[in-house]
Amino acid sequence: MKKLFFLLFLATAFFSCKKEDQDKIDQDIITKYIADQNLDAKATGSGLYYVIEEEGTGRHPESNSYVKVAYKGYLTDGTVFDQSSAAGIKFKLTQVIEGWTEGIPLFKVGGKGKLIIPSKLGYGDQSTSGIPANSVLIFDIELLQVY
Repeated sequence: MKKLFFLLFLATAFFSCKKEDQDKIDQDIITKYIADQNLDAKATGSGLYYVIEEEGTGRHPESNSYVKVAYKGYLTDGTVFDQSSAAGIKFKLTQVIEGWTEGIPLFKVGGKGKLIIPSKLGYGDQSTSGIPANSVLIFDIELLQVY
């Protein structure tokens, strides 16, 4: 029984260190990206960074709002993995990655900017649709409408 508890402790410690290591790696990537791009980015405290390029004049959505957003998603090396049309797409903020659920409400309708999302608020250690595991994601955002 003691061996089982010890093994569980080791496994927990290993995965906790791995997560903390990835958080540090993401932070270093994000800090370098912000410096290289000369961005005036603000941190939210969760690891998410954002840049408001155009303030907008409409209202802010809430984390459970339906919104229409035009966007381009890419990796820090510039590789585009997804992009909407200029007309944007409509979705509920509770049905997307955590980085969007947290980040989109920072914009007002008509606002434009960037979300710089650490892997833990994106797809984590899962690869998906051309996005490698543990990727920092960058999104150019224009909030078109809040429903």
